[in-house]
Amino acid sequence: MTISIKMKINGETLQVKIEPYESLVEVLRDKLNLTGTKKSCNLGNCGSCTVLLDGRPVNSCLVLALDAQGKEITTIEGIAANGEALHPLQIAFVEEGAIQCGFCTPGMIMAAKGLLDRNLNPNEEEIRQAIAGNICRCTGYVKIVKAIQAASHKLQVKLRA
Repeated sequence: MTISIKMKINGETLQVKIEPYESLVEVLRDKLNLTGTKKSCNLGNCGSCTVLLDGRPVNSCLVLALDAQGKEITTIEGIAANGEALHPLQIAFVEEGAIQCGFCTPGMIMAAKGLLDRNLNPNEEEIRQAIAGNICRCTGYVKIVKAIQAASHKLQVKLRA
């Protein structure tokens, strides 16, 4: 039995037909072709499927799409604003070498964006806490933390300008 729901995804209100049992990650990837959100463990353990739901980072594999009705969802495809090609977090990840295989990167960036949206000047412990639910098997997290710190500084400068 399909159900039609309305969600605001990356600033655009969409009507989507879903099955009641479908997860948000399945709808994003399979029905809306937003494949930047990765699907990996499907148990909420790895963080690769992290998106912002009403501004808060969530594992989209654990959220039923039905529960996202009427909510605002931001995926990695929707974080650049005002015509920018990339968000400062995405640029910092590239510049700091925080990307290895890249599979965890979208989820890691979304968790970091959730943090920086609430706290533009986090310390290292706050950054590590914010990304604690995101597993990276390549980088050892040092470059990821540095990238988030660099993006924080860039965003602060941008805000002052």
